[in-house]
Amino acid sequence: MRQLYSVLLYLLQPLIWLRLYLRGRKAPAYRKRWAERYGFCRGKVEPGGIMLHSVSVGETLTAIPLVRALRYRYPTLPITVTTMTPTGSERVMSAFGDDVHHVYLPYDLPGSVNRFLNQVSPKLVIVMETELWPNLIHQLNKRKIPLVIANARLSERSAKGYAKLGKSIRTMLQKITLIAAQNSEDGERFIQLGLKRSHLTVTGSLKFDISVTPELSARALTLRRQWASHRPVWIAASTHDGEESILLEAHAKLLQRFPDLLLILVPRHPERFSTAQQLTTQAGMRYITRSSGEIPSEQTQVIIGDTMGELMLLYGIADLAFVGGSLVERGGHNPLEPAAHAVPVLMGPHIFNFKDICNKLEQANGLITINDVDSLAEQITLLLSDEEYRQHRGQQAVNVLLQNQGALEKLLGLLEPYLPARSH
Repeated sequence: MRQLYSVLLYLLQPLIWLRLYLRGRKAPAYRKRWAERYGFCRGKVEPGGIMLHSVSVGETLTAIPLVRALRYRYPTLPITVTTMTPTGSERVMSAFGDDVHHVYLPYDLPGSVNRFLNQVSPKLVIVMETELWPNLIHQLNKRKIPLVIANARLSERSAKGYAKLGKSIRTMLQKITLIAAQNSEDGERFIQLGLKRSHLTVTGSLKFDISVTPELSARALTLRRQWASHRPVWIAASTHDGEESILLEAHAKLLQRFPDLLLILVPRHPERFSTAQQLTTQAGMRYITRSSGEIPSEQTQVIIGDTMGELMLLYGIADLAFVGGSLVERGGHNPLEPAAHAVPVLMGPHIFNFKDICNKLEQANGLITINDVDSLAEQITLLLSDEEYRQHRGQQAVNVLLQNQGALEKLLGLLEPYLPARSH
C-alpha cells in the first residue's frame, strides 16, 4: 500500500507544482523555497537535535510554549521546526527568530524524506496534532528515531476515513513510538485503528497552556489607548470566505445602536486581505489596514488586520471576540486565544476542530454560539450593553483555560526518555 501511495504521490507532483504556482499569484511566498519541499535544506539545519513539525499557523501557535520549554531544558540541543505553509513559516520565524532552525517539511516522497532526514538526523521527532505521513513514519522507524505525536486529535470523521485503509493504517500506527492524545475519546479512536494501548497516553490539550505575557498585555493596552480609548471594540478573527460579508452585515446593524463601535476584521489567510477590503468598501464602511500604521479616526469603522503574527495582540484590544471558520464548515479556530484575554468568545455552529475545548467552554458559560447575522448582532448588543455580564462571560472563558492547564508538563515528562539527560 505504501508503495502505491508513493507512486501516486510522484504522479501528482505536476499538479502540486501548478497549485503552488497558482496560489503564488495571491500569496507570492508559495512560489519560493521549492527546494525545501524536496528535502534540500543543507546549511539551513543543524543535525543531531529535536525536530518538531507543525503544519500551519494553528499548530505552530500551540507548539510555541513546547518549543520554548525544550529550549530551556535542553539548551545545547538544536531544534528544527518544520511547517507546510508560508503562514506557518512566518509564525515560526516571528516567534523564535534565530533560536531555532526552520525549513518546510518535504513532500512525503521516499527520496525527499531520505534526503531530509540525512541532513537533519534528529534524535527525536515530534509531530503536532495528527499529521500521519507514511514514508516519514516508515523511515523514522527504520532509522530507530523515536516519533511522538503530541497534542494528538482524531475526529470521528477522520477516524472513519483512516479505517478504510484497513491493515495499512494499523501497520503505520504500530511504527509510532508514542501518541499523546488530547482526550480519551481521541485516544480510543487511535486504539480502534490499531495503535497499541501501551503507545498511548492522554495528556490533555496543549492549547490550554497559553498565557498572556506582561509584555503582550502592555502592548495591547498601549494600542487600545491609541486606537479606541473611549470606543467599544469587537474583533472577528481567522475569518474565511463567506464569513466576512455576514460579519460586516452584523457590524452595520450594530452601528445603528453603537455608532462609535470599531470592528477589527482579521482574515485567516493573507490572500483574503484584499477581498476583506473590497467587501468593507462594498458595505459602505470606512476602513484602515493594520499594515498602514495609521491611527483610526473617529470616522473609521473597521480596521483590517492584514499583518502576520499579531492575532494574540489584537485579541487583547477587543471587548469581545468572534472566532472564525465556524459560520462556514471549516471546523472553527482556537477559542482559547481570546479566552486568555478574559474576553467573551462567540462562535458559529461549526466547531468540530475544537469540539472538546468548545464543549468545556459551553458548559462553563464561556462560549456563546450564534448562527446568523441576527443572532450575532443580538448577542453582541447584550454584551456591549451590560458591562457586568460581559466581564462575567470573559471570566468564565479564562477560568476554563486556567483549570485545564498542565498538558505541557505531562508531555515534557514523556519526552525525557528519548532525550539526553538534563544537567541540573
